[in-house]
Amino acid sequence: MNPTDASYAACRQIVRRSGSNFPLAFRLLPTSGRRAMDALYAFLRLTDDLADEPGATDAKRLRLRNWREALDAALADSPAHPIHPALAHAVRTFGIDPNHLHAVIDGVERDLEPIAFASFEELTAYCRLVASAVGMACLPVWGCTDPNAAGPADAAGIAFQLTNILRDLGEDRARGRVYLPTDELERFRCPPESWDRKGPEFRELLRFQIDRARGYYEEAATLERELSRSGRAIFRVMHRTYRELLEVVDRLGVDVLTVRAAVPRRRKLEIFAAAWPVKWGWVK
Repeated sequence: MNPTDASYAACRQIVRRSGSNFPLAFRLLPTSGRRAMDALYAFLRLTDDLADEPGATDAKRLRLRNWREALDAALADSPAHPIHPALAHAVRTFGIDPNHLHAVIDGVERDLEPIAFASFEELTAYCRLVASAVGMACLPVWGCTDPNAAGPADAAGIAFQLTNILRDLGEDRARGRVYLPTDELERFRCPPESWDRKGPEFRELLRFQIDRARGYYEEAATLERELSRSGRAIFRVMHRTYRELLEVVDRLGVDVLTVRAAVPRRRKLEIFAAAWPVKWGWVK
């Protein structure tokens, strides 16, 4: 096995160990695209792990700085990690902008600091680092090079990250993390310490956030027409799964603070199965 193939195999092992359902959708892509997604996913997983490992914040920041430098070296054909040859090969093959990979590291570094966003503008800047940048890196793998796709891809990242934030409101608050903008918490007279009372203020705040996320999903849906058939299929899996997760959050309402929202596995498989006719061109 040549070094690049061995590296892709290492990426695939990381994907398998992750336990995530989304890599199943990688099968909708041709072999080259599937391998590239494995490499991107492995890079993202390892980047997150560097921030999640035990240790002091300064030590984590140093690890991320070294990881960033190693990324640049890998893209200059000096790999230092088993996934690097595959990642560099995917970047070259599909013309992935390395700035998107650096943006992801920026976002993970942002999570090392106490979380507080004064406004929605600050929150969206964070969403673009940790989510939209991922989508932008995936676009060429999904058969899209049209610059017009940047807007809906950005909206998709924001929609997905807002959904994650709403799903994790209770867990994040317990960890001292509040991702909702401070000015909106003040506008709805709903500081985090009042959420357990589940009063009308919290209900109104939650409704406002859900409705806004739905708007981003609507904008993101237009991305489909910019993608190849296989790219449209994989994006549809992700878009529909995350949108259904938002609807689960909506149904839970105030109970989202104590019950973790999740799309049932059977429903995820139904969404995945429905994407194959899109890949084959049987339906649009």
